[in-house]
Amino acid sequence: MILPCNESGIRDAYDTIKKGGVVVFPTDTVYGIGCDPYNHEAVNRIYQIKGRGKIKQLPVLAYSKKDIEKIAFFDEKSEKIADKFWPGPITLILKVKDKKIEVSLGLEGRIAVRVPNHPCTLDLLKKCRLLVGTSANFSGQPSFDDSKEISSKFSGYDILLDGGKIADSCESTIVHVVSNELKIVREGKIKSESLV
Repeated sequence: MILPCNESGIRDAYDTIKKGGVVVFPTDTVYGIGCDPYNHEAVNRIYQIKGRGKIKQLPVLAYSKKDIEKIAFFDEKSEKIADKFWPGPITLILKVKDKKIEVSLGLEGRIAVRVPNHPCTLDLLKKCRLLVGTSANFSGQPSFDDSKEISSKFSGYDILLDGGKIADSCESTIVHVVSNELKIVREGKIKSESLV
């Protein structure tokens, strides 16, 4: 089902997520695919849809830093990066705090988190607070930045929130602070020199 990024579309997407469904949505980087991170069956569906091995853990999107503080621990450097770049295209790898989410996502002590900067996704997150938010693509293939391509080439999800074509599409930058040292796991939209 393809729905517009308006109030009724977002409400239907939220209802679907709460019932264990899987939704594709636009973000400030690329189109994402997500579900309730506490629903293990829905999480498994995302792995199946993407054809992704479970060795690669799924990141979580949140409405705000406060929502992330409930599920993860911030170190000083990560907190500064979050305060500077969120909402925006920076994913932080943090120590997980919430044991339920650790189990449902099959995590091993760490969780990748981000607050995206896209009105449609933020409206959805305002209702959900937390969402699995991995790129909507087949594992190893390029991510989608256009809803038309998703509707014709990508399947298995319940709802596509149509945000058209994402302008200036690029993956998020993934950062991990290890022993107080900044480690760039993947350089994306925000370049490493901006983080120092």
